[in-house]
Amino acid sequence: MAAGRVPPGALTLKQFLRRQQVLQLYRKILRAIREVPAEQDRRYLKDWAREEFKRNKDATEEDAIRMMITQGNMQLQELQRTLKLAKS
Repeated sequence: MAAGRVPPGALTLKQFLRRQQVLQLYRKILRAIREVPAEQDRRYLKDWAREEFKRNKDATEEDAIRMMITQGNMQLQELQRTLKLAKS
């Protein structure tokens, strides 16, 4: 491959950054789920998160991906608020 040539199938910078956002959100959700006290609830939430991300892994439309990230962040905040209330 000549210098300066991008291999076919390589991500653009925008796609790479968006992918990093998605992975970061997934990790944050999994970390929050670890705080759920009941094992059965933890398992359910972990399976739910995994399935949601798998179901949407082939999404390519930029607006749809941004919307899903926003929804995921809102769901993460709701989970964190619920856990905080449960601890108090």
